[in-house]
Amino acid sequence: MKLPQLPVRFPERLQPRFQPFARSLVMVRSWPVVIDLGLAACLLAAFFALVHTGHYVFGTPVPVVPISHSLSALPLYSFYSVIRIGIAYLLSLAFAISYGYTAAYNPRVEAWMVATLDILQSIPVLSFLPPVVLAMVALVPGHQLGIELGVVLLIFTGQVWNLAFSFYSSLKSIPKEMLEASRIYRYSAWQRFWQLEMPYAAIGLVWNSIVSVAGGWFALIACEMFTMGDRNFQLPGLGSYLRTASDSGDVTALIAGITTVILIVVATDQLIWRPLIAWSDKFKFEQVESADRVTSPILELIQRSHLLSTLPSRLWSGIEEPIYRRLSRSRDCRVVQPIDEDAARKKASPVFWLISALILAVILWGASKAVVLLSQLTGSQIVTLLEGAIASFLRVNVSLIISALWTIPVGVAIGFNPKLARIIQPVAQIFASVPATAFFPVLLLGLVKIGGGLGIGSIALMLLGTQWYILFNVIAGAMSIPSDLREAASLYKFTRYQRWTTLILPGIFPYLITGMVTASGGAWNASVFAEYFKIGNQTLQTLGLGQQIDIATDAGQFPILLAATILISLMVVSMNRLVWRRLYRLAETKYKLLA
Repeated sequence: MKLPQLPVRFPERLQPRFQPFARSLVMVRSWPVVIDLGLAACLLAAFFALVHTGHYVFGTPVPVVPISHSLSALPLYSFYSVIRIGIAYLLSLAFAISYGYTAAYNPRVEAWMVATLDILQSIPVLSFLPPVVLAMVALVPGHQLGIELGVVLLIFTGQVWNLAFSFYSSLKSIPKEMLEASRIYRYSAWQRFWQLEMPYAAIGLVWNSIVSVAGGWFALIACEMFTMGDRNFQLPGLGSYLRTASDSGDVTALIAGITTVILIVVATDQLIWRPLIAWSDKFKFEQVESADRVTSPILELIQRSHLLSTLPSRLWSGIEEPIYRRLSRSRDCRVVQPIDEDAARKKASPVFWLISALILAVILWGASKAVVLLSQLTGSQIVTLLEGAIASFLRVNVSLIISALWTIPVGVAIGFNPKLARIIQPVAQIFASVPATAFFPVLLLGLVKIGGGLGIGSIALMLLGTQWYILFNVIAGAMSIPSDLREAASLYKFTRYQRWTTLILPGIFPYLITGMVTASGGAWNASVFAEYFKIGNQTLQTLGLGQQIDIATDAGQFPILLAATILISLMVVSMNRLVWRRLYRLAETKYKLLA
């Protein structure tokens, strides 16, 4: 029998003491309702944003849109740029996970896929520009969607590579005993992916997502406003706004544009990245929970939502249960699978050979077209390209060394101290996200006045495009070091030298190599801005492959553009074979975390 609920009354002399407590209870109970209303408002805003975007992209194509320097135009330009970067990031994440997974678990094609990834991430964005934009415009004629897809794919090329390297490196560094446990408990590939591989890679993916989005902001100026032969493209967005403000010398508009970017970066950090960092901290591979935990007020509010705590779990369980029931009848879940390397090298299927034949046919067709284009080069052009290759190679490696010298100690300090990370990480993200090309004229003019010129300025701009890859990967590596190992080092009173050589450098080594590889690609990408720059009616340039790519893109000289891209690819492949591949193998064997 249900008893009637009687009102609870406190004595009158105690009521004043309990009034604040009662008010706090009411506020706590009302929080989930307020949060659910806020989430509903966000979903409604996202729906209207989707409708507006669809109306814009399916409209009549307008390659050149006049850019207004009015402050009232900034919200709309910010909306377009954020949408482009967001779509490019989602495409990058999906590609990185599928590509990294395929490369990590297919020894037959692993070396080729890693080398291809290294080449693609080192090719400057402007090398992708003509074929990507022309292909997208021809694919979707008569709509703005074709031009927008081209721009999104160009931003994609500036975001995807470090995510793919991060996921691949995380899969290769999973402790062997954890893989053995997943086979002993007869996990299917689906279960192993969601319960072992993705959690283990979560920290690296989150921090590389931050630097990927920062790379998207860096490439925004080149992607939203560019010239290709006799055709001009200028789309509404913050990249075009900053570029036109810089070219026209409008300091007020330039400051307003940079301030807008900073506000967007800060909002993104607090609303997205900080909650994700706090959420991913639970996937740290450790046996003793750390006393210093990463926290996020936004994540705590979201976790109080009734809508998010019930609806996703119900939807996911309805999808997940049929999949698990079907997988339970598969051979992977009925028989314990071996983990030896011979099982991975089983006989290739006919599908593999068919795909290989198709890829080979495409490569041969592309090689024949490339030979025809390269035959148009003159001897003086080849000599200039070779001299530019040597100059750019030296600049890239100098910027890489300088970046590593300061980012390693700073990244370790941030990763070991969550309180310091809460302060420094948003600041570093702001500096990484603000397009360096927006304030590069000021830096360049200052260097010219003191006698430096573009020779030193090019290295400075390359630093702005490379150091963040190393910094954020080192932070992720330092955060992933188990707390029990750090406590053991303190317990045994390791000296500073012993801590660095025995714990810190081995612990961050796989992440550091990923950061160095992606930073190298970032330096090659920055070369197209660093070695050829326009200030008003004046053009400053220095010898390099970036300079040759810029000139060839403006003039529509496809033979020079192709030759410069091939030279970059050859140098990247050489570095991959001689340096990076050996360091990756060292990370997989000597510096792999084992229980």
